[in-house]
Amino acid sequence: MSSIWIAFIIALLASLVLTAPMRRFALHIGMVDKPNPRKVHVKPVPLLGGVAIYAAFFLAVIITMHNNTRAEILAILAGATLLAISGILDDVGILHHQIKLFVSMPLAACVLIASGIHAQVFAGFVPGRLGTLLDIGLTVFWVVGITAAFSILDHMDGLCAGIAAIAAAFFTVAALLNGQILVSTLAAATLGAAVGFLRWNFSPAKIFMGDGGAMFLGFLMATLGLKLRLPGAHGPTNWLLPILILGVPIFDTTLITISRFRRGLLPFTSPGKDHTAHRLSNLGFGHRYAVVVMYGLACVFGVLGILTTYLPSSAVYVLFGILVLSSATAVVFLERSPYERQPKVLELLHPTGSD
Repeated sequence: MSSIWIAFIIALLASLVLTAPMRRFALHIGMVDKPNPRKVHVKPVPLLGGVAIYAAFFLAVIITMHNNTRAEILAILAGATLLAISGILDDVGILHHQIKLFVSMPLAACVLIASGIHAQVFAGFVPGRLGTLLDIGLTVFWVVGITAAFSILDHMDGLCAGIAAIAAAFFTVAALLNGQILVSTLAAATLGAAVGFLRWNFSPAKIFMGDGGAMFLGFLMATLGLKLRLPGAHGPTNWLLPILILGVPIFDTTLITISRFRRGLLPFTSPGKDHTAHRLSNLGFGHRYAVVVMYGLACVFGVLGILTTYLPSSAVYVLFGILVLSSATAVVFLERSPYERQPKVLELLHPTGSD
């Protein structure tokens, strides 16, 4: 238990202290996120906040690491470092976004698989090597999907860091309830790093985490979901709990994927103001309260996730069905709410109308 509190406090203090000099450094070298039509900020904001998050987490984990978990933690840090560097290179503008999606993220997933961290869903009912291969494929899909979800979630002040902090808090609780000290320590370090950065990132943001920070947090969330084990829980709870804890980024990614495909756009290559928070803001909440509403939804999902550990299998399936139906209804409703439409790729290449 002491290692959990130590990890949280170290990460929190380090993130609080390191973010300010990273902000000054980003301004000094001109590493800023400039306003454009698809973004909500109107003034240049320094980037590199993700470096402070990364350093805070790294420091907390290294200090609290035990010898019997060294290999596993080093593998997690290796994958996280790969994605942090890839994201920073993208922030600088020297790495194409498709390299992140199709190379860096799958490679980070393979690092986890090589260390023995992978999904355990299909192996329970699909015999032999096929079950293992299906779990490996699911692991790659999960890591890439969750990492990408957090990458595109970073579009409003405090949104990505806040959602990551809330998810990390619920991962900490869930792991503690099931005696998983390593998972709860990693989650507590993530929580501390995210909360410390949120002090500087909540609206109006003084610094952005950049894609390096968003991908780093997304990878940690995916890893915590894979590591979380519930020995006494009923079957569906083992895979449903991580999905519920990460319900907000999963829902947001689902919404924009459906919406953009329906409009003839490629979901991850057509950035714009059509995310859940953008639509909530346009419904009258404004940017700050739209983010707060997203925080509330993340808390609801997390509480429901913890609740599933106390329910029988039949009740868990019923709850899952209700959530799927509710989410589908929300997608339909939000699809009809106001948002700024992006032009199709062909329209960008061959604009119509007069010069």
